[in-house]
Amino acid sequence: MVTDIVQTAVCAMDGIEFASRDACPACGGPVQGYDTRRKKFAVIREGGSERLISVNVKRFTCRHCGSLCNADEPFYLGTRFGSPVVDLFVAFSSVMPQNQAARIIDAMGIAVNRTSWRNYAGISLPEIPATVFFGMKLPVSILSLSTLAARSSEGDRIKGAEALAACGFPSGFRPAARTSGTSTGMGKGAGIHKDEMMTN
Repeated sequence: MVTDIVQTAVCAMDGIEFASRDACPACGGPVQGYDTRRKKFAVIREGGSERLISVNVKRFTCRHCGSLCNADEPFYLGTRFGSPVVDLFVAFSSVMPQNQAARIIDAMGIAVNRTSWRNYAGISLPEIPATVFFGMKLPVSILSLSTLAARSSEGDRIKGAEALAACGFPSGFRPAARTSGTSTGMGKGAGIHKDEMMTN
């Protein structure tokens, strides 16, 4: 049952659009739309094949400094998978060895390579709200997304703002703004990782 909840939560993100950004994360200036791209959120194993779960993320340019930034999105800075997937690893790792946590997530049908798990184990993240559910410590983001998915199955499409709220955005984890070429970011996912974006 826990596996079903996790997969339902992750799959519920497929195709959701994130298109809101109030200001430039680098200088606080006004932003204008630039384009929209698909971004990998997770990879799910279904039978003998893999299914890519992706979201649509709008990009903006700053009218003051010219920086390029993403809309508010459910990604932690420096990660290549959606924040609920990382939350799951963090929640499991808090009660078991990290390699065991990775194996359990793999058994649940979430495909993440070992290098990514090692990288995520070393990054600084905000406290991940979690609760014990059917004997397993699950992040609240997974449970919230699963609830949204149940509602969407009744005909109400999940909106970007609802998905962000379920994933815990905006996060209290907001380090100082940084600039690196045309990529800027703070908190969850404002930065742009070229290898994560997919053209339509």
